[in-house]
Amino acid sequence: MRAWHVTAHGEPADVLRLVDLPDPVAGDGQVLVRVRAVAVNFPDVLLARGEYQVRPPLPFVPGIELCGEVLAVGAGVTHVDVGQRVVGSHIGVLAELAVLDAHEVFAAPDALDDAQASAFTIAYQTGWFGLHRRAALQRGETLLVHAAAGGVGTAAVQLGAAAGARVIGVVGSAAKADAARRAGAHVVIDRSVQDVADAVRAETGGAGADVVYDPVGGDAFVASTKSVAFEGRIVVVGFAGGTIQDIRAAHLLVKNYTVHGLHWGLYARTRPDLVTAAHAELTWLADAGAVVPQVSDVVPFTDAADAVARLAAGSTTGRLVVRVQD
Repeated sequence: MRAWHVTAHGEPADVLRLVDLPDPVAGDGQVLVRVRAVAVNFPDVLLARGEYQVRPPLPFVPGIELCGEVLAVGAGVTHVDVGQRVVGSHIGVLAELAVLDAHEVFAAPDALDDAQASAFTIAYQTGWFGLHRRAALQRGETLLVHAAAGGVGTAAVQLGAAAGARVIGVVGSAAKADAARRAGAHVVIDRSVQDVADAVRAETGGAGADVVYDPVGGDAFVASTKSVAFEGRIVVVGFAGGTIQDIRAAHLLVKNYTVHGLHWGLYARTRPDLVTAAHAELTWLADAGAVVPQVSDVVPFTDAADAVARLAAGSTTGRLVVRVQD
């Protein structure tokens, strides 16, 4: 089979190579998938740079999210069948074939095409756990979403709107504002020309945001601490901006807000039952049309390295998807 390899740590365009590898085989408790599409995620950038929480030994196959068709199942796998269209998450899926553990594979929502379905697992699972399990977002509350035009951000905007929250999206330029509005943001703040904290206070009558969803870090997190409401909750999802959030305990105390960390992969490893339950809820929302991954571009398999490099550059909106096979 053909697969992409990270051959050394560095920028994606420099270290990704297309190679031929032996076809994998499903073992006990595993599922062999013919990959149809792979969504590009920021962890793919971090994996290439050697900066992700998990550092596979070199060389390795990147890609962490797919839509595909089940070719074979190992002993003990009963929840998916050969021929079924599935979605899933596992490091090593940017290839024509992939093997995933059974708990990493789910039935694909019928309402989504292959490209949309490939981008369904990570961003929406992360958003679900961040907004509902960690922050306990309530109907009528105000939700502030940073990077609201990106893949992770548009998923959080959609989930917040579906939960009945008033959603304020933050984007980095006027060109990205429409993507946040299409996802369902009621208000969009362009941080290139507006002060985020001032704009949030103006939109909330000085109260601030009840929940802040931050996949960016750095200056975005500083703005979050200035924008969060009394007894508000900030959910730290990542640091795509390159600077890890610096949390000051004294500031938490004087403003009465909380900061919640979210590493979705820990749920997948320690509480797969919760991930399965979340997938059922998210599938219901997808079938109802309440959440739809915003795919901005689909590229051929041979252009996968360029797609990861585009994401690293930070100029994309929505989701980039690599079409592996029809």
